[in-house]
Amino acid sequence: MPENADSILCPAMPPMPLGEFELIARYFTRPARRADLGVGDDCALLAIAPGMQLATSCDMLVEGRHFLSTVAPQSLGHKALAVNLSDLAACGARPFAFTLALALPRVDEAWLEGFSLGLFALADAHGCELVGGDTTQGPLNICITVFGEVPAGQALLRAGAKAGDDVYVSGTLGDARLALEAFRGTVALAREALAEARHSMERPQPRVALGIALRGVAHSAIDLSDGLLGDLGHVLRRSGVGAVLDVDAVPRSAALAAQPLALQRECTLAGVTTTSCCSPRRPPTPRRCAPPRRWRNWR
Repeated sequence: MPENADSILCPAMPPMPLGEFELIARYFTRPARRADLGVGDDCALLAIAPGMQLATSCDMLVEGRHFLSTVAPQSLGHKALAVNLSDLAACGARPFAFTLALALPRVDEAWLEGFSLGLFALADAHGCELVGGDTTQGPLNICITVFGEVPAGQALLRAGAKAGDDVYVSGTLGDARLALEAFRGTVALAREALAEARHSMERPQPRVALGIALRGVAHSAIDLSDGLLGDLGHVLRRSGVGAVLDVDAVPRSAALAAQPLALQRECTLAGVTTTSCCSPRRPPTPRRCAPPRRWRNWR
């Protein structure tokens, strides 16, 4: 398995004498900023502005299925929140709070320090505060529920795509799947290419600002966490429309473009663990139109 300085292998060790409440207080408690009541009571109390709708989503990450055991805890904290924020982005919602349920096989304070640093760095970047959750002992499992707000009637939904829409994606697709194939040993990557692909897999960037900007512009949107074909298929079924794709025009990185065409297609169309956004929308007006191309790539 490729080595990386950001990786941490955690050997088996006996439980440490840190109780649940002390763990929460030390690593996951902060003063509430926007919430009326945050961590420390039976419930959090949240309020949204008049004219806004509450958007909420929940994602679970399980070791061995959604992330490797060698992932650095700081990267894992980032990713655990990023995949949830990406769901809010796909609806055009602005995040403001989240809860965290965490199962740990043991209490490892170095791991908790790194995990919480990565988690809160991304949370602070998006003005999203931790307002509650739970911890227990068990196989490593991370479950986050996020809360956001969107102006009433302006949420981007899977059912909104229309005949004649163009399809846009943000960023490039397939690098996370390329990294996974490298770890499986099915493809060999140069050190730099592996580092870039692994960064895409372990530290995805949620497109929150783009999702907000797409309100009133895109007819529909979806987070591409399960691959372009699968997720675009959800939009098409909910909207009652079809789509024609030029699969070899899907945006991809230079590292992926250097791979055999069959692997490129597998990674761009069926790759998972990305946080790109797919947005069917009306074609641009002629004066705003870029050179004709079946795919547009928004960064």
